[in-house]
Amino acid sequence: QVQLVESGGGLVPAGGSLRLSCAAAGRTFSPYTMGWFRQAPGKERVRVGTISWSVGTPYYADSVKGRFTISRDNAKNTVYLQMNSLKPEDTAVYYCRAELSTARIWGQGTQVTVSS
Repeated sequence: QVQLVESGGGLVPAGGSLRLSCAAAGRTFSPYTMGWFRQAPGKERVRVGTISWSVGTPYYADSVKGRFTISRDNAKNTVYLQMNSLKPEDTAVYYCRAELSTARIWGQGTQVTVSS
């Protein structure tokens, strides 16, 4: 069974940066895509960005384009989310997700809080 473990969240002032990591542990890991989602209080979980595991093609939500960068290290089974120019509206719990051939697996989430 694959498990995803996120890290790197925290409190940062507006305009600051954070880097989130999501490491996959367990059996052989070969997802189609890895992605980052976020859920703000009282709101639905939404996609922030995804990346194809084999080719590395990224996708970004309009709200984070030009500020966030998603990348992966296949050798480490890890996906990253570099977040720059953070805004208070980026405050949310950020979740990592792996899309496998037979299942979608979520991490436990990491809190990102951006103060104004």
